[in-house]
Amino acid sequence: MNAPSSSRPPRTIAEYLEQLRAALRGADPALIQDALYDAEEHLRAELYERPGRDEAAMLEHVVESYGAPDEVAEIYRDQEIRIQRAIRPPPPPKRRSAAGRFFGVIADPRAWGALFYLLFGLVTGIAYFTWVVAGLSMSAGFSVLIIGLPFIVLFFGSVRGLALLEGRLVETMLGVRMPRRPPYPPKHMSLFQRIGAMFTDPRSWSSMLYALLLLPLGIFYFTLIVTWLAVSLAFIAAPVIKLVAVFGHWDTGTCVGLSDGFCGGIEWLSGWGGATVLCVLGLLLFFALLHVVRGLGYLHGQLAKHLLVRGVERRA
Repeated sequence: MNAPSSSRPPRTIAEYLEQLRAALRGADPALIQDALYDAEEHLRAELYERPGRDEAAMLEHVVESYGAPDEVAEIYRDQEIRIQRAIRPPPPPKRRSAAGRFFGVIADPRAWGALFYLLFGLVTGIAYFTWVVAGLSMSAGFSVLIIGLPFIVLFFGSVRGLALLEGRLVETMLGVRMPRRPPYPPKHMSLFQRIGAMFTDPRSWSSMLYALLLLPLGIFYFTLIVTWLAVSLAFIAAPVIKLVAVFGHWDTGTCVGLSDGFCGGIEWLSGWGGATVLCVLGLLLFFALLHVVRGLGYLHGQLAKHLLVRGVERRA
């Protein structure tokens, strides 16, 4: 349910944004961040284009054209429904049988999106980790020089930019709603107050923590998926290997695609029966992998949401 908006018309931009935030209470934090950014950007532009008009007069005009805070909140809530449908395509129809639910994962786009995101997460993890570690090290080294403060400010700004970029990847591939806009820079603060707010903003540090965590997580995801895929695909290819071995007159006295030590004297695994069993096992492993990566993708999306978005309802 929508939070009731204040009956008192806003007299300043800050009051308008506070009423809009109250009207959006309970909505997705990413939606709130986007709505506040768009509203403040529009209000600041209106005020800039009419320098002779005070905020109260400008807001009275804007409420008639742009909308009152509760009206704008309702529009954003309606838009959010369409956004959620776009980033979260409907899952495949629910199947009653356990087998149908198990094998039906192959038609779930969330599983494939999570698979590719987690598989290539090692690349972004290396890039983010290197940038943050190098930036923190250079910031500490430059802090005693005259260029230290500008470098630190640029570095913190770049971390926020990386957070937005990562948010787009997470939303596109994992289906988790992330902000499309950064937090709007407060205008009532001086330059040094804004710099101080950047350093004390928990999002700045949580974004760095996320960037550092992405490397060990990327290594784990990559190792798990590649190893699991290699084993499952090798098992699936067992009949093909057996067929090539037969036509090539290779020695088929050992298990197809496996070492002698693994077979442990199970002779029937070296024949067509063993190849068929391995193929079926490989298929089961592949479908199980899709279930695992879908679950990991959901958990990773919640981690990204918590570290990159949480707390946007209150702006410093």
